[in-house]
Amino acid sequence: MTTSRDPQAGTAPLGVPAGTSTLGVLAEAVLPDGRALLLRAAAPGDAPAMIEVIHAAFAARPLLGARPDALSETAASVTQALLAGTGYLVTVDGRPAGAVLVSQDGAALRLGRVSVHPSFQRLGVASFMVRALLEVMAQRGAGQVTLRARREYPQLRRFWEAHGFRAIGEEGNCWVLFRTLPVVAEIPDADAMRALGRALAPLLRAGDLVIASGDLGAGKTTLTQGLGEGLGVDGPVISPTFVLARVHRSLVGGPALVHADAYRLGGFAELEDLDLEESLADSVTVVEWGAGVAEALAPERLEVDLRRGLDPADETRWVFLTSRGRWRRDELAAAVASLEETA
Repeated sequence: MTTSRDPQAGTAPLGVPAGTSTLGVLAEAVLPDGRALLLRAAAPGDAPAMIEVIHAAFAARPLLGARPDALSETAASVTQALLAGTGYLVTVDGRPAGAVLVSQDGAALRLGRVSVHPSFQRLGVASFMVRALLEVMAQRGAGQVTLRARREYPQLRRFWEAHGFRAIGEEGNCWVLFRTLPVVAEIPDADAMRALGRALAPLLRAGDLVIASGDLGAGKTTLTQGLGEGLGVDGPVISPTFVLARVHRSLVGGPALVHADAYRLGGFAELEDLDLEESLADSVTVVEWGAGVAEALAPERLEVDLRRGLDPADETRWVFLTSRGRWRRDELAAAVASLEETA
């Protein structure tokens, strides 16, 4: 995964998938001061660097309750953890800045020893590491992630909740936090993007909200064209950038498709001016560039985040599908799998 965005600059998830190789750089960003921020898979030889980060991070926390077990980790124990599971290392201009170990937890993956060196805290490194790592896991087919957060540090729980986790129980003096990962589709061209829209259309009904976000030219309108074809609405479905919203009536007795564009809007107040709420109950509403703007339209929504690579000649896109409501992950995965069956 690669990106050149400032990790403190925006709300969209960081990282653009760049293949599924086990080793090598998985995500990149640039800090406000110009330094390069990289996430890569860790090898056993990285254990000393990871110990440096883990020990420094956990030692810097206020001592509340028992001494953290992380301070008892050694290069040998981290090496063993890497051999038994997976680990990731974040560097800033080549210096170790962040670390995390990953192990199996039943059907889920368990994050452990999540650490940012004190020298690199308050720069957005932790959020970059977590968001990019979750995307890597989703791209590789993982469906669930868990972790533990000590109850003495409620700010840690708030951090993880901001990244989509929720408490599901307790282990000792820790909360157990959990989240479901997006379903990821690798889309080679525009025809396949429209096919993805057609595959998702049967999962939509009147009252549904779809928020489509991502890079400029990543294929949001193309995906919506496929949704329109699958829903059987009149066309053509084209970008509503300059008219802000278009209504496409059903030709088959189903819900209309309301296609809106929030790119030029300053916030939810301006979106309200489009009166989308008036048609929401009877239509499938798709809002392009809707992240951070359109969520208040409905309590449930399907979030679609589209990414493109850095090579403008490469048409490959990665689409992250996240249910914020009634859609089950397995039905979203089945829709994506159907593309492979027809390819």
